[in-house]
Amino acid sequence: MKHNQTGVYVHFPWCLAKCPYCDFVSYAKDRASIDHAGYADAVLRELDARAEAIGDRVVGSIFFGGGTPSLWEPHELGRVLDAIRAHFSCAPDLEITVECNPTSLDRARAGALRDVGVDRLSIGTQSLREEQLRYLGRLHDPAGALAAIEGAMAAGVPRLSTDIIFGLPEQAPEDARDQAIRLAELGLTHLSCYQLTIEPGTQFGELARRGRLPLADDGRTADAFLAIDEALGARGFRHYEISNYAQPGEESRHNLGYWRGEEYIGLGCAAFGCVRNGNSVERVRYRNAVDPKKYVEATRTMRRDRVGDGDGLSTLSEAVNGEALLRERIMLSLRTEEGLDLEQSATELHVEPWPRERRRAAERLVTMNRLRVDGPRLSIPRPAWLFTDDTAARLF
Repeated sequence: MKHNQTGVYVHFPWCLAKCPYCDFVSYAKDRASIDHAGYADAVLRELDARAEAIGDRVVGSIFFGGGTPSLWEPHELGRVLDAIRAHFSCAPDLEITVECNPTSLDRARAGALRDVGVDRLSIGTQSLREEQLRYLGRLHDPAGALAAIEGAMAAGVPRLSTDIIFGLPEQAPEDARDQAIRLAELGLTHLSCYQLTIEPGTQFGELARRGRLPLADDGRTADAFLAIDEALGARGFRHYEISNYAQPGEESRHNLGYWRGEEYIGLGCAAFGCVRNGNSVERVRYRNAVDPKKYVEATRTMRRDRVGDGDGLSTLSEAVNGEALLRERIMLSLRTEEGLDLEQSATELHVEPWPRERRRAAERLVTMNRLRVDGPRLSIPRPAWLFTDDTAARLF
């Protein structure tokens, strides 16, 4: 996605089961009991109101996340997609991604999504080992994951990605590496390789708090990160963000927009958005109601001229100034191989790029080989990617 384009995120809040590590807003529900058309109608009502309030934008990417959007009937998802394209100007190379789980994706479903305009699927494999999938609470088995990927390929979906999770208890670094290689050799052009993180408020978080969750050794997890990096790099994948690898030109344009600090419109239950506040450098960040019933009802009663303003649709609405936006750009952009042009970002946001404390912190980080400063551009050397969060925080 080119700079200064807008992304659109649509949240689908239902899954067949809630994974014990997941801290996204999702609710377990079987496909037959979901009101597919009613939820699409609610998203369309919100879209009508937000598009009127936000004004014209050039949309470079649309991302259906969740939850499990591959559970949504493709016709209803397609109605939402058509409406987004009708409300906004769209880039010629518009990227349209749908997140999928293997339990709700086969050749026919992939083909139906392709037919409504989806050109990229992100498939949640998570592991190719039976015992690891059980630990992660997944409903599919390794064969099911491979069948979903192969079905999407056979359906002719132009771009495919899959996710795996490493850093699992007793997992050897070589096992994580070999799983990444197996998936790469299927012909996928994008892989997301996430270290398992234990989040508060999840089932895993509660078990860890009680000391009842088996956890991986930090050293072996770091070795797995490096082993995956080496193996995928040798197969032509660019490690363009800490957790993401792509063949040249196959990077996720939608996620690059987040990491570069572009604005995004959020639609649906629990969706976040962050959009320009008129002609100001400030942005407005909002979040929609997290309960699906409350969200749907709020879209029926909201006032079009005051969308999100005390109408029950948004549970959060706040102005974000230039200083806060620059800190966010530092935090997110330093996760990427390309890093951040600090001075250009500061100019765009009308703030000082190099206050005294930031310059001192940058100088210390450079001497520690944790940061590279090349003129106005900041980036983190590959060997120091394991310390990225701490490095970024020191530059706030």
